[in-house]
Amino acid sequence: MNNLLPLMLREWLQHRFAWALIVLGPLAVSLLLLSLGTIELDAEMSEMAPAQLALMVAVLSMVLTAATVLLLLGVTSLFIALGSPRRDDADRSIEFWLSLPSGHAESLLAPLLVHLLLVPAAALVIGSAAALPVSMVAVGRVTGLGEWMALPWGQLLPALGAVLLRALAGLPMALLWLLPLVLAAMMANALFRRWGLPLLGLALLLLAQGLERLFGQPVLADTLGALFTHAAASVLGATPGPHLPGEGADPAQAMAAIPGWALNDLGAALAALAQPLMAGVLLVSAGLFAALVAWRRRGASVA
Repeated sequence: MNNLLPLMLREWLQHRFAWALIVLGPLAVSLLLLSLGTIELDAEMSEMAPAQLALMVAVLSMVLTAATVLLLLGVTSLFIALGSPRRDDADRSIEFWLSLPSGHAESLLAPLLVHLLLVPAAALVIGSAAALPVSMVAVGRVTGLGEWMALPWGQLLPALGAVLLRALAGLPMALLWLLPLVLAAMMANALFRRWGLPLLGLALLLLAQGLERLFGQPVLADTLGALFTHAAASVLGATPGPHLPGEGADPAQAMAAIPGWALNDLGAALAALAQPLMAGVLLVSAGLFAALVAWRRRGASVA
């Protein structure tokens, strides 16, 4: 851990300006467009009561804001993490990092932890915080600022907080499910540079098609689909959700049921880890990580 923390701090110092720009830029543009633009409602929404309409607009704007920040930061950090094996090799900074008391495994692990765990978690927290002013402007433009102040915050904030905590707890599990694909992409980038991702995608596509057409066994396609399905359910949605407003349920009752559902959903996601597929995920991931360490060690010896 003493070696990992400086390496993780390096990622923050190197990318903090870009991360701030990615978050603040779209947020400022969104607030400006909501403040100056025109918000049109369909006939069904126009007939809703002001309180119900304000609640729906507030929840939608909050969810969209948090999801957008997560998408922007998550995709950016993913590509940074995938290119991290080549980063030190390309500019020969690997010679400097080898002078520090840290090994190759730690140098590869630090970008994974920062870009694939800490940054998405920070994106969820920042997106949830930014969702409040966005929802205030959106509701204010549609029904008036008074309706936003009159929202049932006593039930709404605990429900949103429970969903946020559920998503944060699910991020490590989602990364675990997708770890073989992430490490395979890192290995492909290490070996083939900018052609790594296209070649990996083409190889997986041809192999999946070949197994299905020649042997009638869509094993690879089914396995990849299962990995993405489990990863998505790990973050949110491992169990059916409670009835939300608009499905005939009372909004207060629906929001009160969300914390309990989030806890049950987390339990279902944890239970899904206990299956043979996860054992294969861990085995393949360990092999790919060992291959990345060996590749980095070989490049360092050449340098």
